[in-house]
Parts: sequence; structure tokens; C-alpha cells
Amino acid sequence: MQRKLLILGCVFGMLAVILGAFGAHGLKVVLTEESLTSYETGVRYQFYHAFLALIIANTSFFTDKTKNIVFWMLLVGVLLFSGSIYLLTTSAITGVSIKSFGFVTPIGGVFLILAWLVLILNILKMNKK
Repeated sequence: MQRKLLILGCVFGMLAVILGAFGAHGLKVVLTEESLTSYETGVRYQFYHAFLALIIANTSFFTDKTKNIVFWMLLVGVLLFSGSIYLLTTSAITGVSIKSFGFVTPIGGVFLILAWLVLILNILKMNKK
């Protein structure tokens, strides 16, 4: 499980750098300020959860079962949350319109929140030392 979380964190981090640079340099001239701000939110949340995956991978106090649950919640959450933001904000230049699927953004957010909740609940169950 450690390897999967490390790979997830690295891939999310690498893609966040690429997408962030693309947004700052390539999209700055073609997107509205509002769209660019939304796009940057997608990148920022992707980065946060890349770091979370890397941290969780390197902890010994979460079980593999917990790490597996968090892995899938982060994967689905970032794909739905950040991915939908990327598609929604760039639809004017890509021609890909997912406005009718805009509801997936908050669903992705719920998966990210649940990943954090799983961690919190597991920490609360730990024996106090």
C-alpha cells in the first residue's frame, strides 16, 4: 500500500506542477480571471492531496486497510474534483463541455472530505499514550 500511495502522490504532484505551469503561462491569456482562479483552485487542491498521499504512505500508525480506503478516496476525489474543474474552466478553448456533469465537482469534494474523515476517525481510535 505504501508504494501505491507514493506513486499516487508523485503522479498527482507532477501533474499539478505541469497543469499549474500550463495555467500560469498558457491559459493566462485565454481564460477569464474567474476561470483562471477556478483552474488554480483545482491545481491547489490536487497539490494538497498529493502531499497527503505522500505523508500517509510514510506513516506506520495507519493500517493497510485504512491506507487503501484513503488511496481510493483521494484518487476518485482528485479526479472528480480537480479534473472536473480543469474541464469546466477550459471548455471554451478545448470544446469539451461538461456543464451538464458539473455536479461531479462537489462529489469529488465529498470524497476528499471523507478521506480526511477516515483519517480523523482512525486517529481518534488510537490508544492514547
